[in-house]
Amino acid sequence: MSEYQSPDDLKAIPTLIALAPVEANAFLAFNHAVERKDGLIPPKYRELISLAVALTTQCAYCLDVHTAQAAKAGATREELAEAALIAAAVRAGGTLGHALLAERLFEKHRGGGVA
Repeated sequence: MSEYQSPDDLKAIPTLIALAPVEANAFLAFNHAVERKDGLIPPKYRELISLAVALTTQCAYCLDVHTAQAAKAGATREELAEAALIAAAVRAGGTLGHALLAERLFEKHRGGGVA
């Protein structure tokens, strides 16, 4: 196994919290708030959203955690597949949106258009 992105890295979380407790505790409080079970969005959907975001940010640790939590919340493999493809389409859409910005900026820098 590579020395990068090992599940054992998660064991270092307490050390990270100890090194920056104010920031870490604020992050953890926020994270716990969005992972609550009593929100309007049911836990399974929260995990499918989290999984889709993890796929687009390409965080291996988040993929591990949220895939496990999605399964525990009752998500199916088909739902995970749909969430993955939705995430892929949205990410591709973002690329197209940024291409429009790049085109406009290109014209601006070339001196041929308005930015």
